[in-house]
Amino acid sequence: MNLESRLPFAASHSVVGPALASAALFWAALPPLDLWPAAWIAPVGWLLLVRRRELPGRRPYAALWLVGFLFWMAAIHWLRLPHWATSIGWVALSGYLGWYLPLFVGLTRVAVHRLRLSVIVAAPVVWAGLELARAHLLTGFTMASLGHTQYRWIELIQISDLVGGYGVCFVVMGVGACLARIVPCEGQRMALWPLLPAAALLAAALVYGRANMAASLPQPSARIALIQGSIDIELKNDPSQRDFIQEHYLELSREAVARFGQVDLIVWPETMFRETLVVFDERAALPNAWREELPNVRDWSQADFHRALRYAADRTLSALASLARQLDASLLLGLDTQAFSAEGVRFFNSAALVRRDGSLGGRYDKMHRVLFGEYVPFADYFPWLQRFTPLPISLAPGARPVSFPLAGLRIAPNICYETVLPHVIRRHVRELADRGEEPDVLINLTNDGWFWGSSELDMHLVCGVFRAVECRKPLLIAANTGFSAWIDSDGRIVERGPRRETGTILARVAAEHRSSPYLRYGDWFAGSCLAVCLMLAVVAVAGRTRRRFASLGNTSTG
Repeated sequence: MNLESRLPFAASHSVVGPALASAALFWAALPPLDLWPAAWIAPVGWLLLVRRRELPGRRPYAALWLVGFLFWMAAIHWLRLPHWATSIGWVALSGYLGWYLPLFVGLTRVAVHRLRLSVIVAAPVVWAGLELARAHLLTGFTMASLGHTQYRWIELIQISDLVGGYGVCFVVMGVGACLARIVPCEGQRMALWPLLPAAALLAAALVYGRANMAASLPQPSARIALIQGSIDIELKNDPSQRDFIQEHYLELSREAVARFGQVDLIVWPETMFRETLVVFDERAALPNAWREELPNVRDWSQADFHRALRYAADRTLSALASLARQLDASLLLGLDTQAFSAEGVRFFNSAALVRRDGSLGGRYDKMHRVLFGEYVPFADYFPWLQRFTPLPISLAPGARPVSFPLAGLRIAPNICYETVLPHVIRRHVRELADRGEEPDVLINLTNDGWFWGSSELDMHLVCGVFRAVECRKPLLIAANTGFSAWIDSDGRIVERGPRRETGTILARVAAEHRSSPYLRYGDWFAGSCLAVCLMLAVVAVAGRTRRRFASLGNTSTG
């Protein structure tokens, strides 16, 4: 019996066995198991299918989609937890993401069998290109990336400052392709030479990583306390518990000051300050819907409405100032904002800076919204659609990123899933740099309490690791139920908070002024890979069309 006959990957009569084996290994490499070495061999089953002259079984691409669908159902199972309607989103998103597996196999097969490229070259290029597509389509989703499995290998992930996290995906898939090429397939003998390009690719990445890690860091100039209060999402949504939540976070902040001494900034997570910040301009008018739905304001004049807005705004500003003075520190707080103008009222998910003296230092409104989590398309025209989301209203997108001066450096907040998308954070930093306000430290305010301590927390944290390396800036995370974290500019998790428990972290950060090619040039590498994918798709469609016309010609001749 030869080796090929003993390898079900190479001799399977269906795509399901090899594809499922690869999917299972990939899943095991992700949280919650986090068996990261499995990622290096996970692609082998898929790539042996690529190497075969014909895919076995009936409707092999439909079978591959089914495997991809099942993989994503398992990988993002936590999406069903926030709200009954998100279970529908869980299935729908898994169905969409499931198409990336047959796309990967199909496009790589075009490169290998029609263009005669080596699977060692084709597979990592196609995978990296499709990862970029996944980051942009349908507002983007990059969690459970192949490269994310390696976040603990600090030397390896340094290439992210050159080619983004997509480069780590390229390396892992490239090594996997080399391993797949070793395995005998359809009469080909075992070959050991692919170990050489695998070693060369990995060595090149590690040499670059070692050379570009920070040799030493400057003396810290700012002391920032991150507060994790671990408030269950059901409790947060209970209006009667508003005072309890703020008192809970205030008490944790007092304990942090007592424990750490004087701090320059205290950070509360997304929406943990439960009073709404009201802003308005002179043209703000009472919304017509309010006149119809609220009898007590129906007869208000413009002046009456503005007095009410000023009262609400002053009440919130007074509460913010009181917090800062009690703690004798500046505060960066997550809160809701209502903005009134002549066009009506808009709602924002915001981060507000309150200076030590109690004055408002500025506000950042979240720019990249989560589809169906923070806004529903066409809900302005069909309000009943809003009932299918956890939030009662759709949020508006913020206009621009902001950075604030703090203790000799600049900090830039971002909110929730903005750290999931590399191009979003890059855009923030680039736009601020162009305005002469480039941040030295990135701060993410998030509330992942929707996901009840699941592996979503781990996946979100890993995204932050890659954003820190890509931008070469420390990233601090204040998360309600975890994981709060201090991540340095090499992607090292210096300190991490607990899962679904209270905790505080003191981060000592400085302006490092490190350069990043990724910040300057963006997704040039993954973009080139995506261009190759599009070219392969054209080749596939052209070949299919040519065969169809040839078949029609033969039929008419007969």
